[in-house]
Amino acid sequence: MPKTIKPRTWFITGASTGFGRILAEEVLKAGGNVIATARKPEQITDLEQQYPQSAKALALDVTNAGQVDSAVKQAFAQFGQIDVLVNNAGYGIAGAIEEVTEAEFRPVFETNVFGLIRVTRAFLPYLRRQGSGHILNISSIGGVTASPGWGYYQSTKFAVEGLSEALAAELAPLGIHVTLIEPGPFRTDFLGRSGVAAAQRIADYDATAGNARQYQSAQNDKQPGDPVRAVHAMMQVVDSPQPPLRLLLGAGALKRLRGKLDDWQQEIAAWESITVGADFPENQ
Repeated sequence: MPKTIKPRTWFITGASTGFGRILAEEVLKAGGNVIATARKPEQITDLEQQYPQSAKALALDVTNAGQVDSAVKQAFAQFGQIDVLVNNAGYGIAGAIEEVTEAEFRPVFETNVFGLIRVTRAFLPYLRRQGSGHILNISSIGGVTASPGWGYYQSTKFAVEGLSEALAAELAPLGIHVTLIEPGPFRTDFLGRSGVAAAQRIADYDATAGNARQYQSAQNDKQPGDPVRAVHAMMQVVDSPQPPLRLLLGAGALKRLRGKLDDWQQEIAAWESITVGADFPENQ
């Protein structure tokens, strides 16, 4: 188990299950402080009971602006400084673009994108004042390469990728780091409690988006990624004096991204003359 170079205080959203819960446990074991937050705080109060001096459990629904402001104020009031913000709260939905209704996809964006933005913005004035901090935004390999059946979930992660890349450039001169965590398939509850499927099913999509539904049921608890090793990697990133903007996790994620980059390079080369031909002649 990795040991932090110095005790840090972490604020983790979505800490009741999955990466959030495991990260909270591992940071506490390593001697750090944790503000663990969840929509149902009773699911995380055991952390506070086990680590009364270093853990604090707070109610936080990231879609609720009032709760966000309250939780952030309580966190800084109790610990004085927060070193690491982990935007982990989120969930996925399986289904073709046409199958998923607005009532189903809007809450995914409200949590995965707007909730993350809301929490991050609430933190920024504090981080700027202290002149330090590290934001870990939990993205996905699905945030850089998309696949049928996961379009809405993956588009939320694409949004997080763009936001984080811009944010990292804005915060770098202020001594604040941003890192995107891009896991492949890990044995969390993402395909279980944290993943849902569209109620509507259209047979024409069974050969494409339908595979996502099958994967969701067939691969739950069979993913190759070890979530404990993943959170240890996150802890190592925070300990690094030069942390990466992006951290892929798992061999599957690495393989998928390399495959996309190879395909993209070939496509760029095939269409290069058309690409540069779109400029005024004097700019070519």
